[in-house]
Amino acid sequence: MLKLIFPFLAGAFLALPASAQTLDRIKETGQLNLGFRTDAAPLSFQRESGEPAGYAPQVCVHVGQAIANVLKMDNLQANFVAVDAANRFDKVANGDIDLLCGAATITLSRREHVDFSAPIFVDGTAILQMKGAPGTFADMAGKKLGVRGDTTTQEALENSLKSAGMEAEVVTFVSHDAGIAAMENKEIDAYFADQSILAGLFFNSDKADNFQMSNEILTIEKQGLALARGDAEFRLLVDTALSELYANGTMQKIFADAIPGVQPGLAMRALYVIAPTVE
Repeated sequence: MLKLIFPFLAGAFLALPASAQTLDRIKETGQLNLGFRTDAAPLSFQRESGEPAGYAPQVCVHVGQAIANVLKMDNLQANFVAVDAANRFDKVANGDIDLLCGAATITLSRREHVDFSAPIFVDGTAILQMKGAPGTFADMAGKKLGVRGDTTTQEALENSLKSAGMEAEVVTFVSHDAGIAAMENKEIDAYFADQSILAGLFFNSDKADNFQMSNEILTIEKQGLALARGDAEFRLLVDTALSELYANGTMQKIFADAIPGVQPGLAMRALYVIAPTVE
């Protein structure tokens, strides 16, 4: 667990009613608990030192500073808590973490258990293969296809196969590294994941020259910060902070820092334009 301290900075404040339960708890404990995925680079991952890194944790640092400003807390302590794909939403629903700062696609089924902020990222399912392999989804019939288990990507892959009337063996893995290793060992023919995650795996691998990533996107997925259901005031504060980050250009700077050398796609550029306005 990594701890950060947010000193109070003077600025504009949002009026808060007495019913803001998450904010009341933060004020009472002096702590803000931020969950982060350890294995979803470049959106959210853990460095060898144990520190969180990636696009979403950087966004949450700025949101945490906004929360400290609004609550006028001189030394709000932010705790980064590692979570995984299986327990991340349970930890939000149970109150173990206040915000999930990871690669979390906004879906209606997930919103039965947690709420989401305004979108912070737009992603989509892509295909990673060994160089020279047929690179389209239509070529996946009869193949062994790898995917991280318990993710929307697994659901998207299975739905895409069903919609196309294609038969293929879907092999699930507990981590992206395990899936890539299986592909390198020719145990599977392709690996499916969010395009951003595949880009991180692709560019950071010492075997990148052996891989190819498809330009084809199977899905368009909006991602947000997950938070507890039924707390409109906390969500309003988070969304207000995000709106200010969009308006002042910070979100674009975070993207450039977290994913260097990559230009935001059309969907991300549209998100910069249609993000909620501050006023």
